[in-house]
Amino acid sequence: MSTSADTSVWVFFYGSNINFDVLKAAGLVPQEWEIARAPGFDIRIAPTANLIRSDRHTVWGINATATHAELADLYTNYVHGDLGQTYLPEAILTFTGEGKLRPAMAYISHDMVPGDPEPAYLDRITQPARQLGFPPWYIERLEAFRPRT
Repeated sequence: MSTSADTSVWVFFYGSNINFDVLKAAGLVPQEWEIARAPGFDIRIAPTANLIRSDRHTVWGINATATHAELADLYTNYVHGDLGQTYLPEAILTFTGEGKLRPAMAYISHDMVPGDPEPAYLDRITQPARQLGFPPWYIERLEAFRPRT
């Protein structure tokens, strides 16, 4: 008998969780995934990635399948434990790379303490964004969060 913890759902990842090495280290290996974008949001990375509602922007990332148990582990151990942030799930609408509408959950922080992102953290986002073929303007948007030395 399966429980809701065993049920896979689609999740929109947009920060360091677009990095499959990060997901694997956290014990999550998606059975399915696809490039996606979330219109109606902008990204802010200060100190970690977060979605901010905006009617002028779109955020690129991936939709991936995960069980509720895997997500609980990911957001408790890695995101809260290692990154020190609390994110809560919200239902959003995304578009796949082929333009198909896909409802997904996104994890958003509502009480992030602002700060500069670590360069290594940004690398865990920008490298897979390039490998996945995100638009050049979006890569530039991500790189704009890199602290200037």
